[in-house]
Amino acid sequence: MASALHAKLPELGERMARRIRSDVDAYRDEALIPYDSLRRSCTANADLLLNQLSRAVAQDPSPARETGRLRAEQGVPLADTLHAYRIGFELLWTEILLEARTHPEVTDAQLVSQSAEIWALFGRYAEAVAAAYRETTAELTSQRQARRSALVEALFTGVIADRTLWEAAGELGLPEHGPYVVAAAAAGAPGEEPLAGTEAALRHAQVMSAWRLLPDQQIGLIALPTPTAESTCLRILRRARARVGVSPSFPSLRDTPQALRFARLALAGLRGTGPGVARFDDDPLAMVVAAAPAEAAHLVEVVLRPLLDLPAAERARLLETLEHWYAAAGSATDAARSLFVHPNTVRYRLRRIEELTGRSLSDPRAAADIGAALLAVRRADASFSHRTA
Repeated sequence: MASALHAKLPELGERMARRIRSDVDAYRDEALIPYDSLRRSCTANADLLLNQLSRAVAQDPSPARETGRLRAEQGVPLADTLHAYRIGFELLWTEILLEARTHPEVTDAQLVSQSAEIWALFGRYAEAVAAAYRETTAELTSQRQARRSALVEALFTGVIADRTLWEAAGELGLPEHGPYVVAAAAAGAPGEEPLAGTEAALRHAQVMSAWRLLPDQQIGLIALPTPTAESTCLRILRRARARVGVSPSFPSLRDTPQALRFARLALAGLRGTGPGVARFDDDPLAMVVAAAPAEAAHLVEVVLRPLLDLPAAERARLLETLEHWYAAAGSATDAARSLFVHPNTVRYRLRRIEELTGRSLSDPRAAADIGAALLAVRRADASFSHRTA
């Protein structure tokens, strides 16, 4: 019977292809699966099975694996691929039954035995299809991720031509025009992803982004297509409980490298040691201090050295008072309220600072100098705490 069906193999392959084309949605698209390719695949798999039934030969899953590999490359869903495979087996089994009617010597017991064998073969070859499909999908995904990562790196480093710039935007799923922002998050250890799940959360909120994981940071380019997109983005970034710096918005992808520098400055200027999100535009003076660490250290020496030479308790008390005074926009009363002390205590401490520094806090220029030096001190303290944690 197998030999007789072998003689009709081209016709069988053709009929299988037409049946699958009719019954499985994904196979109806000629652009996705050319009909000749489908027919060749059906013929090869039918030949494989008939050879297995007619001769005691070793099982060769290569046509089944080739089917799985090809369908993965074509983007056909695995469920549809296996459905098509089952249709082909069912049609072939129907042909075997029809052929058996022309052979009186074939008994029902033999057909039952043959049925069990053919569906066992279906199971093994379907497994081969699925295994090859998954392997190919994993390989393609890895290639896409590598390509995507390279494009993101090119955007952040600026080594990309204008024409390729727009092609890269399309491949990364980003609009050709801004506004955009860049985010930079500190990683606790090499390979750690501080913003795990953030890209998916942004995508769910209709905010597209592209990310790159570095040894010490995770950096991302984020499109802001609507007026509310930035607030949505910031909310999602805060939810990650990481230390994140965010650049000012910018209109062109050509400005991505500069925006990355701003995001990193915002991250460097983020106060404290815990999680938080710092926008560059929220505290420009802190960003300037973070941008020039050597100059900031010299500013501290010139402006605050007498205060820093005090015993630790008094130094901490005066620095804390200064911070609360600046946060209260120069109001001793409001600063006292947040410090839980009397306003006169705040005023006394401020006079003590003026005496030590030789600068009057009522002079705007002197107040700016002291404020910048205070930011530099706090940034240095935070950096030391982070290194020793």
